Amino acid sequence: MDDPMDYLPHPHARLIVAGEPGDLGGGRLAARVSRTAQALAELPPGPLFCGMRNDLPSVLRYLGAWQARRPVALLDPDLSAAALAALVTRFRPAALLGFAQAPHGRNIPHGTTAIRRTPRSGSGDEVGEPHPELAVLLATSGSTGSPKLVRLSRTAVLANAHSIAEALALGPDEVAPTSLPLHYSYGLSVLNSHLVAGASVVLTDAGLLERSFWSSLDDHRCTSLAAVPYQYDMLRRLRFDPAEHPALITLTQAGGRLRPELIDEFAAKADFYVMYGQTEATARIAVLPPKRLADRPGSVGQAVPGGRLAIQEGEVVYHGPNVMMGYAETAADLARGEDLDGVLRTGDLGRLDDDGFLYLTGRVKRIAKIFGVRVNLDDVERILRDCGPVAATSGDDRVTVWAEGLDVKGCAALARRLGTELRLHWSGFDVRGVDRLPLLTTGKIDYVALEART
Repeated sequence: MDDPMDYLPHPHARLIVAGEPGDLGGGRLAARVSRTAQALAELPPGPLFCGMRNDLPSVLRYLGAWQARRPVALLDPDLSAAALAALVTRFRPAALLGFAQAPHGRNIPHGTTAIRRTPRSGSGDEVGEPHPELAVLLATSGSTGSPKLVRLSRTAVLANAHSIAEALALGPDEVAPTSLPLHYSYGLSVLNSHLVAGASVVLTDAGLLERSFWSSLDDHRCTSLAAVPYQYDMLRRLRFDPAEHPALITLTQAGGRLRPELIDEFAAKADFYVMYGQTEATARIAVLPPKRLADRPGSVGQAVPGGRLAIQEGEVVYHGPNVMMGYAETAADLARGEDLDGVLRTGDLGRLDDDGFLYLTGRVKRIAKIFGVRVNLDDVERILRDCGPVAATSGDDRVTVWAEGLDVKGCAALARRLGTELRLHWSGFDVRGVDRLPLLTTGKIDYVALEART
């Protein structure tokens, strides 16, 4: 790896394990990564499956796979044995690393299970080797049992890490905690962008509701915090104040639309970056820096350095080196090269102003019909953004709205409000109160689980 742009991690980057003294950086980190890479190189050929926790063994496996040029799927470490077995059948990895449950019910909390990659019974086909540029595989968002895997090249991972580091002005003094899962593209991008910038990452599995998370944030003088909209809702309820954490300067947000009043509230307390991205673009596509929040309200920013945004027939289209190679449904797909040639149709609707700032207006497929009238489900959620956490799903000629903490009277009032604002009869809206909206491990609303309840 002669090109310094290929360094992951940068020679000055540090990993800090929360609750433990010292750090791991420089030559010591390089040596640990090299030892891990050597061990992974001795495994059978093929992709690796890594149960990716926010801990040192997981990060060393990831970096070791990178150094050994072994493609690695970073997956939820707590996948059920059945879900993991289904993925193994489809993608036939060379080894399973660090999963809580292995297929057939064997516990392998930090172990390695090697898998003999043979043809499917009766198929007669040999398993081809993955494409030489394939580096990382991430699951698409959703809670179905058979997610597609996003194929990311080494170029895409590095390009996005460097563009994020540039957009956020990351330097060696930055320290970020793992506030999001590392098998989620946003969480992984926090790790990658800090590692290429020679900065530090505090590894902790603690969540934002745990006191130990905030103790670690203060003990290690973390300078930034990354979160998704639901986490910011939660922080507001907790009356979170960045001023109580003296080293904390920067807050970043991606993973969905954040209510404008929350943006204003947190932007008044810290340097607040609004960001937009997709796993299919490795992570982030656009960034709105703090200094542009006031004059570009509602925007998700301009394209990250090296990227370009366009609107085609109302859809946001992104051009850049961080676009995925394509999807993978089976092991055979891992051998394919570039399917998209750096062009991603995002599935989001939006517009660009004269200065290239992007404004999202909805999803191509987030459309329902009420009495024959098309209704954008994102519009429904925007109308009710002052009512707390809500989610809208489509049904048979109706829209179901799920609202946290509402009683029967409150649900009826919301249905009437929607009818008035959208000029449709209120009976087209089935408003249901829930104690808590179901969430994916990424902190996003689990729409699939909600649709299963209708």
